[in-house]
Amino acid sequence: MKRIIRYLPIVLIPFFALGQDSIVSNKSVSYHHKRATLYMHKDDLANATQELNTASKIAEANEDLKGLLDTYNRFALLHLELEDKPTALFYRDRAGIFLKGIEYPSGEALNKYINARLMLEENKPFQALELLDEALKLSNDKNLLNNIQLTRANIYLNLDRFEDAEQQYNALLVNSDDLEQSYLATKANLGLAELNYEQDEIEKSTNYAEAALKISTKHNYQRLISKSNAFLQATYEQLGEYDKALEKLKGLMQLKDSVFTIEKLREQTRTADQITIGQLRNINSKLQSENEELLQSENRAEVTAILSLAFLTIISLLAVSLFRNNQIKLKTNDLLQTKNSELEKARDDAIEAMQAKSNFLSTVTHELRTPLYAVTGLTHILLEENPSDHQKEHLKSLKFSGDYLLNFINDILQINKIDADKLETLSVEFKLKKVLSEVIESLQQRANENDTRVVLEFDNKIPNSLLGDPMKLSQIFMNLVGNALKFTSDGQVTVIAKLLERGEDKAKIHFAVKDNGIGISEEQQKKIFDSFEQGSIQINREYGGTGLGLTIVKSLLGLFNSKINLESKENEGSKFFFDIEFKCEEPAIADIPFELDPEEFDFEGNHILIVEDNKINQVITKKMLTKKEMTADIANNGQEAVDMAKQNRYDCILMDIHMPIMGGVEAMTEIRKFNSTIPIIALTAVSMEDSVEEFLSVGANDVVTKPFKPEVFYHTIGENILKTRMQSQS
Repeated sequence: MKRIIRYLPIVLIPFFALGQDSIVSNKSVSYHHKRATLYMHKDDLANATQELNTASKIAEANEDLKGLLDTYNRFALLHLELEDKPTALFYRDRAGIFLKGIEYPSGEALNKYINARLMLEENKPFQALELLDEALKLSNDKNLLNNIQLTRANIYLNLDRFEDAEQQYNALLVNSDDLEQSYLATKANLGLAELNYEQDEIEKSTNYAEAALKISTKHNYQRLISKSNAFLQATYEQLGEYDKALEKLKGLMQLKDSVFTIEKLREQTRTADQITIGQLRNINSKLQSENEELLQSENRAEVTAILSLAFLTIISLLAVSLFRNNQIKLKTNDLLQTKNSELEKARDDAIEAMQAKSNFLSTVTHELRTPLYAVTGLTHILLEENPSDHQKEHLKSLKFSGDYLLNFINDILQINKIDADKLETLSVEFKLKKVLSEVIESLQQRANENDTRVVLEFDNKIPNSLLGDPMKLSQIFMNLVGNALKFTSDGQVTVIAKLLERGEDKAKIHFAVKDNGIGISEEQQKKIFDSFEQGSIQINREYGGTGLGLTIVKSLLGLFNSKINLESKENEGSKFFFDIEFKCEEPAIADIPFELDPEEFDFEGNHILIVEDNKINQVITKKMLTKKEMTADIANNGQEAVDMAKQNRYDCILMDIHMPIMGGVEAMTEIRKFNSTIPIIALTAVSMEDSVEEFLSVGANDVVTKPFKPEVFYHTIGENILKTRMQSQS
């Protein structure tokens, strides 16, 4: 049995050790240990493994048992850091076997530190602290002491011993470790970030995480960069700083690119397999040499024992290799699942951030409408009270600014609704020629200011009545015609509607808006439909506007399953055109077009109910009605409106939507239960959640968006009162 004992160390040859005939570095074991640590920090597993492999070969060549033991410990730390617990346990156990045969306090201290880390992962903090104390008694190595301090801080944090944890982390912020100074400082900053987050000190937490990100980025600590970005994305989102949160999310997604990560894992597998195969060849070579020697011996029992030992050794190593490969496959699958989860979370976070932005814009635009209503309303009233010439000039400037701001707010809200996918099309009966004529009429004043004619070329073959969404169609033409007028001076804008196809229940119509204005260059045409684009900065400064109109047109046409096209030449003009297919139900007897002339409106003596909770809006609305010789009562909320509508007779109700006690939608629903004929006009500063379709469905005859243009306000009231009276007489 002496020979068996003599050859037992063959079984303990390092798992990553190659033969002594391999090329061995002329550097020391500790040199390669340090290089492996630096590669480990940067997640360069292949090079870290190679450095430790070189260290093991040097130790083996020099018969340095302590060097082999230290290398095993560092292999265990490497895989512990990479969250590969099975492999870490394998190397910890190899080091533990060596420790039973030699007196080596420093190696024992490192082994106990590894055991403490494993205990912490198993949620056994007190056993971990005990092992750390034992390690401290065995070694005074500065690097090990600093790592023990970091682990102790992490344990205190898990135990909610915040003061103790903070003391340990702060000490590491200014550590003087020769090897891991920056890495330990980064870890300490992340620990302080988490500590402050647990204590609801979010801003301080963010500052520490930013410091960790700065250091880790400088030194390319990839996993710590990832952790810092993920932490900052969550905290900035909690602070409501969504732009910063999205920035960190982008950084996180760039770093965690799945192809790169999986390729790196494959490289890890290839490196480990190559080293394992080399090691098996080395052992087989040694065993073969020993077996040839033993075959010449007469002691067959000893030969059998050695061969059995060799067989068991090879089987054991193959089992370890298969186990490792299986672990890597499992890890790859886990990585893919984790990546999918991260992408899903990133998607959800992006949606949540977009929703927060939409809610913010909706709230801001909604709140701006109330004071703007006062500005535009009072300006209109003052202009009608015969101001002096110099006052009239100032009031007109104020009116222009109010209208500009109103258009901008409406555009922002419209874009916001489009981004949030809140828009849907109606399918109601309407008269296309009336819609186009009203758009042209509403823009006539602007056309007159530019000395420009607006002409409607309408194909009389188009069915009199169509089914669709006249409101969104009006928005499309308001933007297109308004845009054409902006860039056309002393010229002509032509609106074209031409029948392309006519079926039994549908009609395809070609629309175009032409002008002979300044035109658009080919380069500008490529981005003219993007948000906030007007071709160039010079055009923006000269002609004004938000640059959102064409973006809105493009999005609204998408709801009609249509696409806008553009033809333009500089200094010759532009043509925007598109086709839309409408459903149509031509009645057996053609309807006689019912058009209302504003001159037919008889406002005098009409009694109106104003339902509005804002005092300034009450005064302005009542003053505007008085200008047309109408009288008015005021209800401060929906409940008062219902009660007053039961007790009094009104020619029309102007209903605000957002009010305390009872809102406008509920009030209209209640009024329609006992009065189905009175005209109700919803006056609302439309927000993201508001739906014009909903207002119409609960009983509104019409909707006017606040702040409104006086001419639209009067026309809507007069039209609805006149319609109701004519219907009651028929």
